[in-house]
Amino acid sequence: MSVKIRLARHGRKQHAYYHIVVSNSRSPRDGRFIERIGSYNPNTNPATIDLDFDKAIEWLNNGAQPTDTCRTILSHKGVMMKKHLLEGVKKGAFDLAEAEVRFGAWLKEKENAVQSKKDGLVAGFNEELKKRFSAESKINETRIAEIAKKNAAFMAASIAKSTPPPVVEVVPVEVVAAEVVAAEVVAAEVVAAEVVVAEVAVAEVVAAEVAVAEVEVAEVVSLPAVEITEVSEASEPTTEAV
Repeated sequence: MSVKIRLARHGRKQHAYYHIVVSNSRSPRDGRFIERIGSYNPNTNPATIDLDFDKAIEWLNNGAQPTDTCRTILSHKGVMMKKHLLEGVKKGAFDLAEAEVRFGAWLKEKENAVQSKKDGLVAGFNEELKKRFSAESKINETRIAEIAKKNAAFMAASIAKSTPPPVVEVVPVEVVAAEVVAAEVVAAEVVAAEVVVAEVAVAEVVAAEVAVAEVEVAEVVSLPAVEITEVSEASEPTTEAV
């Protein structure tokens, strides 16, 4: 009877997980098995592997043959590396302590690689979240601006509807005519008063000018009589001399 280490499917549709089992190669995939030595869940990133390391080494040493997928899983967990080192110890290439040292160095390197991958995935996920948040923030800002614009337009329309139309006062024709006549009378009175004031001012100016002219004429008329008298007084000696 050939024994295989293979996967047995469980879970639901499009969300399967697997048991790592040791079973007869002629048994159905999900049928009877000899022993379960671990589980494999590919739905996580990276995949989750839970394995009984010592049981896997024991079954491999007993001649169990892993399927291709199980071989990859066992290699990832270091089972195949440990089996290879133990065979080197059996052949005398190095002792068991050296095998443990080499396996510890390989395991540490593997763990660092896995941790680096996890860190990269976390960083990528955080960066994606930041980009999505930034895009959503821009969309929200645009929506808020549009809503504010609509609200402002709605408020303006509401205020326009609630404001009553301006009241136009209708003045009767008789009142308008009376106001026009009153304005004309007032204008005529103002013009008459201005004319009277202007006439009085002109009369005063003319009277003042006439008085000044009369004074000047009187002065001019009085000057020749004085000169004639002086001349006549001066001519008397001349007559006497003759």
